[in-house]
This record gives sequence, C-alpha cells and structure tokens, in this order.
Amino acid sequence: MLDISPNCKVTLHFALRLADTGELVDSTFEKKPADLVIGDGNLPASFETTLFGLKAGERRVSRIAPKDGFGQHNPSNVQKIARDQFDPTVELSEGLVVSFQDKAKTELPGVVKSFDAQHVTVDFNHPLAGRELEFEVEILDVAPAEMH
Repeated sequence: MLDISPNCKVTLHFALRLADTGELVDSTFEKKPADLVIGDGNLPASFETTLFGLKAGERRVSRIAPKDGFGQHNPSNVQKIARDQFDPTVELSEGLVVSFQDKAKTELPGVVKSFDAQHVTVDFNHPLAGRELEFEVEILDVAPAEMH
C-alpha cells in the first residue's frame, strides 16, 4: 500500500476548523471527496506535509500554526480609504467583501471593518490570517501521479 509522498495522487475528505472555537471553515465529509496531486500547488505545502506517510483508510487531525496556514494578521493590510472611492450605489455594511485592483490589475478582496461619511476601513488580510487551524483528513486513495 502506497504512502503519501510528493507526486502522489490523493483522494481524501478534509475538514478545516478554527482551532480555538472548533468552528467549521470548510469540509468535504458530506460532499464529494477532493482529489489532488501532492506538490501541484493546490494545497499549501504546510498542509501537504501533514499528509506525508498516510495510507488509504487512515485519518489524521493536525494543527496548523498561523505562520504555516494563511499567515499572521498584518496591521498594514488594514487600509483607510476615502469614501468617494466607492460606488455611491453600493450599500456599505460591516463584513461586506469588496474588491479592488492593484497596480498589476490583480484583484484584491477586502472586508469592510468600519465606515463613516468620509472613510471606509477595509481589511485586506486573508480572513483566516492569524488563526490557528485544525486540519482533519481521511485518506480514501493514494496512487502514483500520472506524468505527462
């Protein structure tokens, strides 16, 4: 039976939870399992390494530190933007996800944290930045990746 290592094709169920509250962020346990090739970039390397050595039929729960998950919360990613930069037809509310483009025309989503008549405070950190995560997996199948 094959162990998970780089360049393996893995079929698995996973659940991602906030470690401190147990709140479920995402899960495939009630849905179709996920397929991925270890090392293809679809899963962060720190998540992949928690799978190494597992075989089909095994389960594991791993803790992912903020630095290994979605990074630390960076206060400089919280920006105060002039209210007139927003479309006046958009009804602002705390928690609203807004999207901007940087100089390279890359889309940058942000979350409205607060606003008043002059300014809107937007947090461009990933919503899971600074959070310790719990990554639960159930390995369904491990196979050599097909080389193209």
